[in-house]
Amino acid sequence: MTTTKRFSLVLIKPSHYDDDGYVIQWFRSAIPANSLACLYGLALECRDRKILGPDVALEIHALDETNTNIRPEKIVRIIEAAGDGMVMLVGVQSNQFPRALDLARVFRAKNIKTAIGGFHVSGTIAMLKERDPHVQQAIDLGVTIFAGEAEGRFAQVLTDAYADKLPEIYNFMDDLPNIEAVATPLLPADRVHLTAGATTSFDAGRGCPFTCSFCTIINVQGRKSRRRSPEDIERIVRANVAQGLHSFFITDDNFARNRDWEAILDRLIVLRETEKLNISFIIQVDTLCHKLPGFIEKCKRAGVKRVFIGLENINPDSLLGASKRQNKITDYRAMLLAWKKVGIVTYCGYILGFPNDTPESILRDIEIIKKELPVDLLEFFYLTPLPGSADHKRLHENGVAMDADLNKYDLNHAVTAHPKMSQTEWEETYRRAWKTYYTDEHIETVLRRAIATGTSPGKTMFFITWFNGCIDIERIHPLEGGFLRRRHRKSRRSGLKLENPLVFYPKTFLETLWKQIRWIALYSRLRLIYRKVRKDPKRFEYTDLALEPVTDDELETRELFQSEAAHSYVEKIQRLEKIRHGETLKS
Repeated sequence: MTTTKRFSLVLIKPSHYDDDGYVIQWFRSAIPANSLACLYGLALECRDRKILGPDVALEIHALDETNTNIRPEKIVRIIEAAGDGMVMLVGVQSNQFPRALDLARVFRAKNIKTAIGGFHVSGTIAMLKERDPHVQQAIDLGVTIFAGEAEGRFAQVLTDAYADKLPEIYNFMDDLPNIEAVATPLLPADRVHLTAGATTSFDAGRGCPFTCSFCTIINVQGRKSRRRSPEDIERIVRANVAQGLHSFFITDDNFARNRDWEAILDRLIVLRETEKLNISFIIQVDTLCHKLPGFIEKCKRAGVKRVFIGLENINPDSLLGASKRQNKITDYRAMLLAWKKVGIVTYCGYILGFPNDTPESILRDIEIIKKELPVDLLEFFYLTPLPGSADHKRLHENGVAMDADLNKYDLNHAVTAHPKMSQTEWEETYRRAWKTYYTDEHIETVLRRAIATGTSPGKTMFFITWFNGCIDIERIHPLEGGFLRRRHRKSRRSGLKLENPLVFYPKTFLETLWKQIRWIALYSRLRLIYRKVRKDPKRFEYTDLALEPVTDDELETRELFQSEAAHSYVEKIQRLEKIRHGETLKS
C-alpha cells in the first residue's frame, strides 16, 4: 500500500550547559549516547512493523546534542512539513534536565508533542514520595513524562502520540522489561562518526547487585541482572560492523556482574579470532573482577582495550559509609596488576568529599596511589547526591540543603555542604587533586609502567593529554570532553542574556584560538616526556613499588594499609580469614 501520511519522530539526547550558560558541544564528542541507540533501534522496529498503520510513513531522526547543533525552529519545520510528529528528549540525566526543559518550552510553544525520559525522571519517581519540582515544570508545559525503560512500551507511546492521546505520565518503574531478543540498539554510521574514534555503544545488561548509596543505577535499572543473550550481542556487533563501525562502548555499569559475561566474551572471541573482525571494546567493571576465573584474560582476547574501574577511595571507612562494601583495598593491587599483565589501559574513578575527607587526607591518599597502585588514569569526582540515589533521598528527607540548580549535578561541582571542608576548600582541593596526580614526574612514571607491562604508551599519553586539557583548558570534566569546542550564540540557557554578535563572535574566535594554542603546547610538552621514555634503552626493565608482585607482608609494609582506618579494616579481614580457615579445616 502506498503511504499517504507522514509522522516525523525526532529523538534528541540533550547536552548540558557550561558555567557560562552555553551548551557543551564539540566537533567530535567523546561518549556515545546509548539511550539514543536503544530508542533509535526500537523506532526502526516500529517502522518495520508499521505500527501507525500501513499508510503511514514513520520518519526517524536521531540527534546527539554533544556533537550536533540543535536548532529547535528547524525541528519544528521538519515536523510541520510531515504534517504530524513528536520530539522525544531521551536519556536525560539530572544535569541535562535544565537544557531539556529549555528545548521543550520551544517545542510546546509551537504545539509540538514532546516527551522527556531518562535517569532524572525515573530516579526521582523511584525514590521521592512527592513529584520533583523540575519534572512538574515539564508536566506544566504539557510535556509527557516517561519513567522506566522503553522496551515493550515504545510502540504504545507512538500510537498514543499519533492518536493525540499522550497521557501526562507513563510510569513503568515497577515493571522493568526483559531485554533479551528485543530490538537491536543502533545508530546510523553518519551519527556515530560524530564521536571520537567513531565509537558506538550498547548495553549487554542492566541492573547491579550492589547497594552503593551514591549510585542511581540500582534504583532506576534495579538490582536484578537483566541481560541480552550472546546471540543478541553478536547481532548488535554485526549490524554495526556492516556499517563500517568497529569500536564499541559496553555501557553496563558493571559488566563483570553480567551472569553471561563468559558466554558473551567467548562469542566476541570467535568473531575476532576466527572471523577476524577488527572489533574493540571499552567496558566498566568492579574491583573484584579479577577474582572471576578467566575474566581478564578473555576480555583481552575479546578486544577490550580500555576498562573503567570504580576505585572510589582508599579509605575503608569512606567505602563502608557509602555502602561500597565490595571494594576491598586489600584487592586493589592484585586487580590492577592483573589488568597490567594483559596490557589493557585502566581508568579509575575516585570520589572526593566523603564525610571524613580533609584537604590533607585527600592529597596524602593521592600520593599513596601514585606510589603504590599501578593506575594509568585517575579521574576525580565530587561526592554528589544525584537525584535517584539513596544519598539524595536521605538528604532530601532530612531537609539538608542541596543546590537547586540541576545543571550542577554533573559530578564536577560541589552541590551540598561538607562536614569538614568549606565549599571553597572543597573546590580548591578538587582542583589540586588533578594537579597532584598529573604532574610531569608522575606522567613519566605512568608511561614507563605502560612500556614495561606492554600497555600502549601512545594511547596512554593521548588520554593523559585529554584529561589534562579538559580540566585545565576547557574547564570541563573529561567525561564531557571532546575535540574542538563549539559555541552557538543562541544556544544559551534561558534567563541569560544573548550576547551581541559583534562581541560574541570575535570573543569566541579568540578563545578558541587561544585554547588550541594551549592544547598544542600541552601535547608538545607531554610528547617530549613520551619520547624520552621511548628512547630509554632500559625502558623494558623498568619497575617500581606499584609494579612489584603482591606479597604476603605488604599489609605491614605498604603505606596504603598504615592509616588507622586501614589498620582496623585489615585486622577485620584477617579475623574473618582465620574463621574461614578454621571452618575449612573442620569440614
